[in-house]
Amino acid sequence: MDETLQTILSAISNSLDDMIDLQRRLTAVPALSPESGGEGEMKKALELASWLREKGFPEPEWYFAPDDRAAEGKRPSLVVTLPGRSDKRNFWIMSHLDVVPPGEEGLWKSDPFTLKVESDRLIGRGVEDNQQGMVCSIFAVKALLEAGIMPADTVKLLFVADEENGSVYGIQYLLAKENLFGARDYVLVPDGGDPEGATLEIAEKSTLWLKFCVSGKQCHASRPDQGVNAFVAGSALVCALEKLKDLYPQQNSLFDPPGSTFVPTKKEANVPNINTLPGEDVFYLDSRILPEIPLAEVFRSMDEIQERIEKHYGVTIRRSEVQRTESKATPEDSGFLEVMKKVILQEYGIQARPVGIGGGTVGAYLRNYDLETVVWSRIDETAHMPNEYCKIDNLLGDCRIMARLMLQGYPGIPEERKQPSPG
Repeated sequence: MDETLQTILSAISNSLDDMIDLQRRLTAVPALSPESGGEGEMKKALELASWLREKGFPEPEWYFAPDDRAAEGKRPSLVVTLPGRSDKRNFWIMSHLDVVPPGEEGLWKSDPFTLKVESDRLIGRGVEDNQQGMVCSIFAVKALLEAGIMPADTVKLLFVADEENGSVYGIQYLLAKENLFGARDYVLVPDGGDPEGATLEIAEKSTLWLKFCVSGKQCHASRPDQGVNAFVAGSALVCALEKLKDLYPQQNSLFDPPGSTFVPTKKEANVPNINTLPGEDVFYLDSRILPEIPLAEVFRSMDEIQERIEKHYGVTIRRSEVQRTESKATPEDSGFLEVMKKVILQEYGIQARPVGIGGGTVGAYLRNYDLETVVWSRIDETAHMPNEYCKIDNLLGDCRIMARLMLQGYPGIPEERKQPSPG
């Protein structure tokens, strides 16, 4: 191990008490969204900025998304920049300020917003989701700052609002309204992973939630000849939509399951009594579609299925989108992905592998802007649970991973700026 790396890794190991203290300060300031009955992230952002100032970090840049429901009428995001030897790319580490409510507090063994240190773990709401990634990124930068060592590429720590409720006031706002990212930038999102740190999430299935409203004609159940049974037609439509699996049989080994899924889920009540033939039937479809399949194609197939059902049963079908997210994938030959595999092997001694997921993360928004993005961390996946915890070994280990990434940079960009003189 070279001397520079050894200096940085030793500094991180010696920072554990300070890392725990920052976790304690952040946990004590709940950052709940207005949707969850909170005031947003402002108090937590101010607490974080105060801590950064105390420790000699560069002054953060502030960005505000207007939100009348939140404290001071806005939702804050912050960027801390550490210049690198090369200015050809920026290395972003993005974590989020907001947390989810604690849920049933009777299920907690301690106060959710008072950090508890227990054996090998820190317990409290937000300590894993997403303060582990946040604290790791901060202390990786702190180690470089205190050693006077420049990262290979310029490092930008991004702390965003509103991740837990759709990112409208967070990364979506920043991407739409601010010109933060360069075409060659790359992003680590330490907000998902597994207990070994072996999975590098680089792709997501498109998420498509649809509402189907089938309209027929209501009548007395003893005279079905006088009506059009929407329940029967809706049931036929549910069965007909099963054909989508046959129309789109593509498989992608990045994902588990490897194919697209089309799942009928929620069913709304129709008539309240048994002896009325229902004139309306409403149900929902949750589809997770491989990113290489254009949603426009899927919609055309649905149109054909609907038309057949309408013609056969004499009903009208209205389809509306509840949620729709399409995401590009980070290429499997990404230089950033290769560096991630390398440093994980160096630090944790395991061969990490790229994966895709069926759920959605903020990584989708970044990839849609052609930013090479990897969602990764070593976590026990206790987010949103009572007694959420962060393992101390993961806090230190992930911090060392981030420091290694900062020192190594993106491969193939040799141009460098002159190291600034001390002082």
